Amino acid sequence: MCPATVAPLIGCSLILSLGYQQTQIGRVMKVLLTVLFTAFALSQLSAQTEFLKPEGIAPANGYSHVVVTQPGQLVFLAGQVANNREGQLVGKGDLKAQAVQVFENIKAALAAAGATFDDVVKITWYVKNYKPENVTMLREVRSMYVNKQTPPASTLVGVASLFQDDYLIEVDAVASVPTKRVRKP
Repeated sequence: MCPATVAPLIGCSLILSLGYQQTQIGRVMKVLLTVLFTAFALSQLSAQTEFLKPEGIAPANGYSHVVVTQPGQLVFLAGQVANNREGQLVGKGDLKAQAVQVFENIKAALAAAGATFDDVVKITWYVKNYKPENVTMLREVRSMYVNKQTPPASTLVGVASLFQDDYLIEVDAVASVPTKRVRKP
């Protein structure tokens, strides 16, 4: 029905026609916006991590210069030292034994957060009284754990001391875990 006040000004059929077109345009816009929003949301749900090899920088040996990660859950691990489950130092005076225990602790910490070494995007090493001849052994230990095809960004820092004298190494890490898309009951 066309209101009596409108009919003399504009033809009733024109008003009804415009109303119908606006309704159809509104529906189309809603569908279009829903499709666009859904596509955007789905693209943001999964963490996408890229391990870049930038031009102009010498190739990395066992680590990545640049790691770019997108939506997901970031996991920050505190520096891990060579303590066993009981809190006792493993490998007193033995850098390799301590490094292995540190990476075992990182593995356990990652698992607690639902992550693995494949999710690790950054590692920072702190090595007491570091000597360049230690790097080969440290890389061997790291290679036992990290993804060799897409290794995390890595920094090694030689330090004068750690929190107690007998500790030779501490390593912290950051992981990016993909957002869960479907939860199973």
